[in-house]
Amino acid sequence: MAEAQTHVFRVSLRPKVYRDFEVLSATNLYDLASEIVRVFGFDFDHAFGFYSKLTGDVFGSPVKYELFADMGESEARSVKRTRIVEAFPTVGAKMTFLFDYGDNWQFRIEAIGQEPQGARGQISKASQNHRRGTRAVSLPGR
Repeated sequence: MAEAQTHVFRVSLRPKVYRDFEVLSATNLYDLASEIVRVFGFDFDHAFGFYSKLTGDVFGSPVKYELFADMGESEARSVKRTRIVEAFPTVGAKMTFLFDYGDNWQFRIEAIGQEPQGARGQISKASQNHRRGTRAVSLPGR
């Protein structure tokens, strides 16, 4: 049986405001979005999408995954049926995560590692860097 893999992500709101965390590679993008929103302290109560363009008009991205696709309202790919490993196949893969289309919160998300499950310790461990302070936060188990 193959050992479960994890993805390690760095999600940045601004250059000095970011979170690093590890999640199972088989997790879908919907659950990844939930973790991103949670580690930044937002409520998970708005629509969102992942876009391949990192600057400019992200809606013109050649690759996009949107919650609206799961509601039948978009031609984008599904966030509930797409696994992390499909959207971020290699270390260094980057996307824009847009949360709340009204307030337009845009995060840069980058896969900074792929490892066997638990290689960094407990799965879904997030490190929180906000300006110069750092603290570790344990995320709920999946």
